[in-house]
Amino acid sequence: MSLSISDKAILINAIRDIPDFPKPGIIFKDITTLLSDGEAFGVLMQHLRDRYATYDLTHVAGIDARGFIFGAALAQMLGVGFVPIRKKGKLPYTTVSEKYSLEYGVDEVEIHIDAFSGVEKPRVLLIDDLIATGGTAYAAANLINKVGAECIEACFVMGLDFLSGQSKLRDLVEVYTVIGVD
Repeated sequence: MSLSISDKAILINAIRDIPDFPKPGIIFKDITTLLSDGEAFGVLMQHLRDRYATYDLTHVAGIDARGFIFGAALAQMLGVGFVPIRKKGKLPYTTVSEKYSLEYGVDEVEIHIDAFSGVEKPRVLLIDDLIATGGTAYAAANLINKVGAECIEACFVMGLDFLSGQSKLRDLVEVYTVIGVD
């Protein structure tokens, strides 16, 4: 299921470009303008609901922090649970963690060890706002699988197509991006 040309234009026009943020030469894709635009946010969420309605999901997992916005809203629309995947040290109960490489160092994400307990054969959609190099998403998908669930697909509002993140992540899980950015 793909977006119509007019719906795609609504989404693209609702995302603000911020030049030279967080450093010179970077054009930051600001989704706060999409979130504050009721029509654009509605188009996006309806598209995601329609896409995932037949996936037989038990949960949506969102990556800290913008993935929480889309993930929690989508989970409610689908009538399934929401699970946060957070940066290290932010979850209050026993966690499982996964490290990943950054441009200059290493970071880590965590999930509660019992995030999918009580569900036989959990089927999980991973969601975030953007995929660039794919390190965080790869670690998050690994975490879902580590705690006994199956990561069915990883979904992103935007994909930076000129970077290798999507192809790297496809080694682990199917990837869907609503909008590709060249």
